[in-house]
Amino acid sequence: YCSLPWSGCVSSEGLWGDVVWLYLILPSPSLPSSMHLIQVDSVQRWMEDLKLMTDCECMCILQSKPISIEKEEQNELILSSQYSTCDNLQLLLKRAWIISTELTRIAQKLEKNRWQRVHSMTVRVNCHVRSMMNEYSTFSRSSSEEMHQLEKLLVDKCSEFTAFTERCLQTEDEEILKSMKSCVNETLTTVAQYFGQLIELVLTQEAQNLLRQIELSGSLYVTESAVSSLFSLAQEGAHLCRIIAKEGGVVALFKICRQDCFRCLYPQTLRTLASICCVEEGMHQLEKVDGILCLADILTDTSHSEATHAEAAAVIAQITSPHLTFTQHLSSFLENMEEIVTALVKLCQEASSGEVFLLASAALANITFFDTMACEILLQLNAVKILLAACSDKHIVDTPYSRDQVVTILANMSVLDQCASEIIQGNGVQLLMEMLFEKSSSGNPAEVAACERVQQKSAVTLARLSRDPEVAEAAVKLSCIPRLIKLCRSPTERNNSDSVLVACLAALRRLAVMSPDGLEDSDFQQLVKPRLVDSFLLCTNMEESFV
Repeated sequence: YCSLPWSGCVSSEGLWGDVVWLYLILPSPSLPSSMHLIQVDSVQRWMEDLKLMTDCECMCILQSKPISIEKEEQNELILSSQYSTCDNLQLLLKRAWIISTELTRIAQKLEKNRWQRVHSMTVRVNCHVRSMMNEYSTFSRSSSEEMHQLEKLLVDKCSEFTAFTERCLQTEDEEILKSMKSCVNETLTTVAQYFGQLIELVLTQEAQNLLRQIELSGSLYVTESAVSSLFSLAQEGAHLCRIIAKEGGVVALFKICRQDCFRCLYPQTLRTLASICCVEEGMHQLEKVDGILCLADILTDTSHSEATHAEAAAVIAQITSPHLTFTQHLSSFLENMEEIVTALVKLCQEASSGEVFLLASAALANITFFDTMACEILLQLNAVKILLAACSDKHIVDTPYSRDQVVTILANMSVLDQCASEIIQGNGVQLLMEMLFEKSSSGNPAEVAACERVQQKSAVTLARLSRDPEVAEAAVKLSCIPRLIKLCRSPTERNNSDSVLVACLAALRRLAVMSPDGLEDSDFQQLVKPRLVDSFLLCTNMEESFV
């Protein structure tokens, strides 16, 4: 009898039956002795799931003979315990997700008084909790006294919870069950609370360990590994980003970006920073360490690689996102804005790929929302000409996402009177007309949404620019009016988007003032003459049912 490398246990018959089955489904019997079954996707999935499955009846007691590791140590049928920090954390998070899901389901079954299911799920949670602790203890370097106390509290409460539900299962008196239900609910809440506190403590400790490696190690390999693990953690959501930021993650990462010996790690480090700065705590830390100045220095330093410049642009795009509500404190950004905007325009002009252009143009688009002075700087830098030229290169502006960024910049710049002549000179009206036909080729929801934004913003830009007679005349000659009418009248053309409809109605009304002869009487009477809200309701063709 011995411990298996995964939690819980399985019978020898069941496990070896699965092994035989796995061997039989492989296409070729002539496998090398190492048997690289792990390369098969379905097998990889099975092995991952197996590690997280627990036989509840067996609890944590092994009932079968151990699976011996044969002389060939590279045999990949046995899950190795030599995981990296990143793999261990992913395993921990996956286990935590399973426990969290089970606790939610227990609450749902408890609400329906399904005591049999409540008890079996409680036993399962008990197993998962113990397995999680066992797994974490195998790769954790150290555990604090606080963690040991929380682990004991959680284990004791889980055992109490299991015993409680078992007593409920043996009771048939409805009144007694009713009185016990509130106690079960209370215990469930306590288990969830202890579990949440333990996970928070574990993740905080792991973040501290990674940041300590960055702080103390001068090794390129160790630093790269720690940054990679931090990036993986940050991808798990805003809560983990907050933990990393609170523990000094932004400070540590900017420290790397200020050391020439780590230049090759700048792209990876900046990518991690962009992820962490999606939360307010990350933004505050960035401001405290003069992160904006550091980013400006990187963007303006021509000795850095394009990849480094692109990732720095990604950080700028993140911290200036109009969707964030906590960017007002970035006072230092205004001080460095001209340098940053100049560097981003140059990056757009010299971009060697669509991805680099997308990151640079996204940063510029967000900056035009952030401060109106940016639009004036862009005009001085001939940004309109550069962006319009990039749109003619299908290798650079190759997705609706890139066109969304370009048209956002044009829409925000179009409030300036000088912008109209720049658009005319760069054949920009033609581009805006083409954008009114933007359609998704894949049907992917994100891409469809991007196409809607392109249509909406191109209509908005036309509406703003058409106050200039020269632009309005060019739009009429390019048959913009028939296209706008079709977008208004045909929901499928605009993917049933109300925002596109409103923008098209506004553009149509502006062009109708400049060229009333371009509309038929029915279009004028329905789309131009009524109030905007009446035309909107007519085009949406809303059918109400009073049944």
